[in-house]
Amino acid sequence: MLVTDAGAKGKSIAKAPDGRVIFISNAVPGDVVDIQTMKQRKAYYEGKAIKIHEYSPKRTEPVCKHFGTCGGCKWQNMHYDYQLEYKQREVVNNLQRLGKIDLPDITPISGSKDIYFYRNKMEFSFSDSKWLTLKQIQSDEIIEDRNALGFHIPGMWDKILDIDKCHLQRDPSNAIRNGVKEFATKNNIPFFNARNQEGLLRTLMIRTSSTGELMVLVQFFEDAEAQRKLVLEYLKETFPEITSLLYVINEKGNDTIYDQDIICYAGRDHIFEEMEGLKFKINAKSFYQTNSEQAYELYKITRDFAELKGDETVFDLYTGTGTIAQFVAKKAKKVIGVEAVPDAIIAAKENAQLNEIENVEFYVGDMKNVFNDAFIAQHGQPDVVITDPPRDGMHKDVVAQLIKIKADRIVYVSCNSATQARDLALLDPYYKVERVQPVDMFPQTHHVENVVLLKLK
Repeated sequence: MLVTDAGAKGKSIAKAPDGRVIFISNAVPGDVVDIQTMKQRKAYYEGKAIKIHEYSPKRTEPVCKHFGTCGGCKWQNMHYDYQLEYKQREVVNNLQRLGKIDLPDITPISGSKDIYFYRNKMEFSFSDSKWLTLKQIQSDEIIEDRNALGFHIPGMWDKILDIDKCHLQRDPSNAIRNGVKEFATKNNIPFFNARNQEGLLRTLMIRTSSTGELMVLVQFFEDAEAQRKLVLEYLKETFPEITSLLYVINEKGNDTIYDQDIICYAGRDHIFEEMEGLKFKINAKSFYQTNSEQAYELYKITRDFAELKGDETVFDLYTGTGTIAQFVAKKAKKVIGVEAVPDAIIAAKENAQLNEIENVEFYVGDMKNVFNDAFIAQHGQPDVVITDPPRDGMHKDVVAQLIKIKADRIVYVSCNSATQARDLALLDPYYKVERVQPVDMFPQTHHVENVVLLKLK
């Protein structure tokens, strides 16, 4: 059976004899394969390739030994040029099929210069009962060390694949992860067991920045002071390049740290990112685009689409830590940022002060509640609206308010072109799509960002 296309969530597509689509998790378009179906639905099947008769010319050899077991980098077996082709096609298909809107000629997708080692943030989990691969299970090898420090197996919340080398974050990320694992195992420091809720070491977060700074955060399940200090001192002494060494004691049932106190063990409690001379203070809880170089390209496209002359009032909806707001501020009269997360707005205000930007203001609150008539009356009619919502897109009340205020231009940045298309369809009677620019932030994955410029009809 011929694999004909790439579909949503990194799956490939073939056609069953009965006409239904088969979504396949381990094939590349152009492969000729035997398929075993695993699930049957009314309109489609889910399956996997069990034998490949003919390899697609779009294939390439994965560089990572963990490919196929680890849940990340699902397109690592496809040439990067074809990854870009399918990402562009997904954006076009969603805007046309779901949005049903007239589109201009779409600018070719902006590919990433670095297709490996591009992420500035990685999170790894500890486990005392690592996931065994099929090869390990079938071998005669006796595996005495069951400690793991790596990634969750897809769909299995308590199973961790031990990672030797990850190709997503530049050095010293792999050295730190492997070093901590070896040190903790050697010193009998217990790794976490998520099912039994016991053990000491829970997670390891590593953040790098384009300025060369480095943050490391270790999450412990309990405050075993002697062992905690042993681990942190090892990191401090072995990796003196660490700018910010942090830890958290988390006794909850889940690993999220956003409701936890972060403690600085050595160095600063933050690192800095930099973009066109602007500095952004990044702490352990901060959101920042995880591909720094492509974030710069994304923001330049956003600013270009906004067509600012210097006398505009700009609203930046879903502003996060205010990076886009500050990036466009020097070309606008005033920028108003709105975000639901209080910590993000605190960071946005701190960064604006750090960068000595005086024509930005930030407000916190649920967008559908804050972005109302009273808000417009207080801050004035926007000439340009920049909106960068989460994957779910904009709330219908936010779209309704955009239609009501009729800004001249809307620049819509999205990490999900399907929900973007839904929102564009609602705006279509009032706005015309003038420009579309996909941006690849995440090589080796199916994810794609998209920027759209709308102008009032």
